[in-house]
Formats: sequence, structure tokens, C-alpha cells
Amino acid sequence: MSPGVEALLEQARSGLRRLSPQETVEAVRGGALLVDTRTDRQRREHGDLPGAIVIERTVLEWRLDPASSWRIPEATGYDREIVVACQHGYSSSLAAASLQTLGLRRATDMIGGVEAWVAAGLPLADHPADVRP
Repeated sequence: MSPGVEALLEQARSGLRRLSPQETVEAVRGGALLVDTRTDRQRREHGDLPGAIVIERTVLEWRLDPASSWRIPEATGYDREIVVACQHGYSSSLAAASLQTLGLRRATDMIGGVEAWVAAGLPLADHPADVRP
């Protein structure tokens, strides 16, 4: 494989069963954890995803690893389905692949990110985001 970010992205996505925005809605209805890794600025400018937990990318693995002393209460086991979302669907692929490497085998991401969510006509949250430091 050639070096570079495109090769890294291709490698990350090769192990994911990525979800469309509508499939993400269904996964959350079925118990999946939706995690938004966008910056505060992106969320202010583009809105929040309903039902998502906001976790900064810099601490994502520590918050979602069930064995970590810094985990969030929703990090209940390595079989938990987790869907990561970002603005465009690129960094979320890398984050989901990292979570799979950590042992969260059902981690994936949302194709197209929040931009695709909005384009699909899905609603944004009407209340403040659930931000986890």
C-alpha cells in the first residue's frame, strides 16, 4: 500500500461496515451508541445530532474502552455497537478503526458525516448536546 493519508483512510475503511445516516438512525434505535467527535465550533455552526454523546477525538479511546478507568458509563462492553460521526465522514473512519483495534469490534462510522445527515433531511437536536469531557 502506498504511503499517505488516502492509503490510511482506505485501510481504515476496509475493516468497517459503514452506515448511511438512515442506517445510523436505525442502529441507534436498536441500542447503538452514537458518538459525535466534531469540534465545538463545528457543532455550533452545523447543529447537534439527536441522541449523540459528544466526545473529543483526543480522548475517544479512553472514554469508550470498557476497561479504562476514564470510560463513560455507556461503555459497557467490547460488543457494544458504536457509530462515530464527524462533519464529513473522514476522521470518523479513522476513529472507528482505532476503536476496532482497541477491541470494540462493532465500532463503525457514518458515511458522509453530519453533512450527509442534513442532506438526508434528518432532524438536528433541539436541546444542548451531551458533552462528555
